[in-house]
Amino acid sequence: MPVSGEPSKSEKKPDINDAMCPSRLVLEHVTSRWGVLILIALLDRSYRFSELRRKIGGVSEKMLTQTLQTLERDGFVHRAAQPVIPPRVDYSLTPLGAEAARLIAELGRWTEQRLGAVEEARERYDERRAESRRAQAMSQ
Repeated sequence: MPVSGEPSKSEKKPDINDAMCPSRLVLEHVTSRWGVLILIALLDRSYRFSELRRKIGGVSEKMLTQTLQTLERDGFVHRAAQPVIPPRVDYSLTPLGAEAARLIAELGRWTEQRLGAVEEARERYDERRAESRRAQAMSQ
């Protein structure tokens, strides 16, 4: 791939709908349960591992470690290990990670703002399903 990040004419353009497209795996990493929360948290500032775990809440050490490693490998997160005792490791976003995090944070804000509408839709759906089940039970 050329330095510009654009595919050359001989390379196939990424297509998220293609089952074999590697962009699907990147999308999976960025939009995973913990990936989303890590990226949003790191928009604020860099964090040490334990700080980040407290900030996110509910994530196990194992899942946080695995997700950070995946995001680091994909170029979204920078891991800075300080040669001190006790060891200090800080996590921050790379420019690529900050770009993705801003987009994900916008989706997070939208989700928070529209939660009421989603909950209402769920209630309507559940009511329709319950009515349908009652009607089926009565017809048998």
